[in-house]
Amino acid sequence: MRSRNFSFVLVAAAAILGGCTYEREGPPEHHLTDMGTQAPSKHAVSVCHAYGCQKTTRVVFSQKDKKAIAAVMRKTKKRDTPHEERRAVAYAISWMEIAVGKRIGTSADRPGMDFRGSGDATQQDCVDEATNTTSYLMFLDKQGLLKHHTVGIPFSKGRIWRGVKNWPHWTAVLQEKKGGQRWAVDSWIYENGENPAVVKVDEWYIKDLENLSKPTT
Repeated sequence: MRSRNFSFVLVAAAAILGGCTYEREGPPEHHLTDMGTQAPSKHAVSVCHAYGCQKTTRVVFSQKDKKAIAAVMRKTKKRDTPHEERRAVAYAISWMEIAVGKRIGTSADRPGMDFRGSGDATQQDCVDEATNTTSYLMFLDKQGLLKHHTVGIPFSKGRIWRGVKNWPHWTAVLQEKKGGQRWAVDSWIYENGENPAVVKVDEWYIKDLENLSKPTT
């Protein structure tokens, strides 16, 4: 893992070993800075891959792409509610993952954890996925597509003393503007381009890595 991520790893490791949940404060940009990747603009995102953001690739979305993403969200939403917005976000992230995967090779990403994947530019671990999903969410926000939510900073849960099935796991976060409910947005366990799970943070990763939430439909 790159030296610019080293301080992040030390802090995260200390916090996780001290407790099962590693919460962070501040805007999502802080996480992106810690991972050594650029914040999204209105036209592009920086995508982490090779495990732990060992590699980053800047991907530009054309006007045609942005119109397609907005169309996916409009088509998915049945009502103007936070719940329907989260469903629409899940489908938009799926679209973006597929488009990005075709351009940088991460369409070959194997779901879940594969210890052979470190350093492989086609593979992504949960740190990559949480970081990328955060960037995708911020990109959607910059397009004016988030009405009911803001983008939160990623957080981690883990019970490493229980073994590999309880390995620390990261997720992106959406937060409802009204009421402040936070939602985990997690695509790590699924095939590239499959809809992420979107669940309340208190209901996310409550047992082990083999019992994560299902994709959003």
